[in-house]
Amino acid sequence: MDLRVPEYAYMFGFLQADGHLQQGVGQKGKLSVELNSQDVGLLREFQRLTPYNSSVTERTRSTNFAEVHTSATWTLCSLEARTRLNACGLPYGRKSVTIAPPAGEFSRRDYLRGLIDADGSVGFTGKGFPFVSLATASAAVAGFLRDYCRDTTGAERNLRRNARDNVFNILYTMAVAQRLAADLYYPGCLSLERKRAAAALLPAWSRPAGMRAAHTRRRWTEEEDRILLGSVSPAAAAEALGRTIQSCHLRRWRLGNGQASMPSRP
Repeated sequence: MDLRVPEYAYMFGFLQADGHLQQGVGQKGKLSVELNSQDVGLLREFQRLTPYNSSVTERTRSTNFAEVHTSATWTLCSLEARTRLNACGLPYGRKSVTIAPPAGEFSRRDYLRGLIDADGSVGFTGKGFPFVSLATASAAVAGFLRDYCRDTTGAERNLRRNARDNVFNILYTMAVAQRLAADLYYPGCLSLERKRAAAALLPAWSRPAGMRAAHTRRRWTEEEDRILLGSVSPAAAAEALGRTIQSCHLRRWRLGNGQASMPSRP
């Protein structure tokens, strides 16, 4: 499982969110993933990518949500495979709070798409707005999504657990969701077919006439801070940087009061 390879990075993200790594007596144990039978194709892709014996089985039963529900389960028992997954960052037992992005080099967007396919949603809100969302109990995963989307789209988010179940419900909508989904669900990527199809519909949305575009905060760089501090006035800095005088006043005040870090020397 080389996480620099897109398919393995995606698979690992999916397993972190929706897989179950169980440890038995001695060297016994198993990895299992159970999905709706309509998603069995993804499990067969996981089976194809894994060079160890594994099985995909289906069963039909009654649940609290449907009288007849058919699910598919991929099961992998190899100790060597389980040890590798555990070393990459897939914990044994309960894991929702403790999972985190891999420590080494990995394909970031494919890993994130795996998380969203397992524990997120892509589509349109009840009002018809495009959205991409992820629910996670892991602060490390929430921070990873926030930072990735900021780097990809420029959108900022403040992370906060909800009061009801203490998880992060992170939501991106409209143009930001369109840009994020286009980046994550690129042509030919490994993903749940139904979510890839939903992502493909998002570009068709256009902002209604008269709807104000959300403001995206422009972050200050160290070079801009140096120009600001070296200018004779905030007005001169604003002209040089293409910013407002008010924003230059505020940034200079924050630098002077320690609320923002002073730039390093070039």
